[in-house]
Amino acid sequence: MVFFSESLGIPSLRVLARKLLELLFDYEIEKEPLLFHVFSNGGVMLYRYVLELLLTQRRFCHLRVVGTIFDSGPGDSNLVGALRALGTILEHRAAVLRLLLLAAFALVAVLFHILLAPLTALFHTHFYDRLQDSASRWPELYLYSRADEVVLARDVERMVEARQAHQVLVNAVDFVSSAHVSHLRDYPTYYTSLCVSFMRSCVQH
Repeated sequence: MVFFSESLGIPSLRVLARKLLELLFDYEIEKEPLLFHVFSNGGVMLYRYVLELLLTQRRFCHLRVVGTIFDSGPGDSNLVGALRALGTILEHRAAVLRLLLLAAFALVAVLFHILLAPLTALFHTHFYDRLQDSASRWPELYLYSRADEVVLARDVERMVEARQAHQVLVNAVDFVSSAHVSHLRDYPTYYTSLCVSFMRSCVQH
């Protein structure tokens, strides 16, 4: 879904986003404060639809979101980074299958950006652009690294600037040396303290 459907502008993750929010009602915790912890671009793609449901659907608009943490995302279009991520996911698959899937994804991505982007733009907004202009106004924390080879630090920093321009309370921490979604592994104490402090400040507001 992340690497193929979404790349082609097919909103396949919308169903999962709805199921995720409906779980809150299943567990009867829909009145509790909610804090989202979103990992990498796959998480951001899903979160994009969560946001749309929160802001447009009557059943979900009463949920009390207090903040969002972004770990290693969001990143704008980055084919090399996406191929690295897909390669990591497929590393335990047969070499031939891995190469075929990587080639197929590269072809889909190139075709989309060169030939199909003007067409799909008529009915589908890229998740990065959608998040930049989101109507959500709760605080956001961005945890990223300039050493990340999948999601570029400059993309995260551009998002931070865009959200601040929308008067969103934003904090951002550059871990400098940790790899993609490895900040907790490399800096467990610091990472945990940042998340706990952010959560406490969001709940107290």
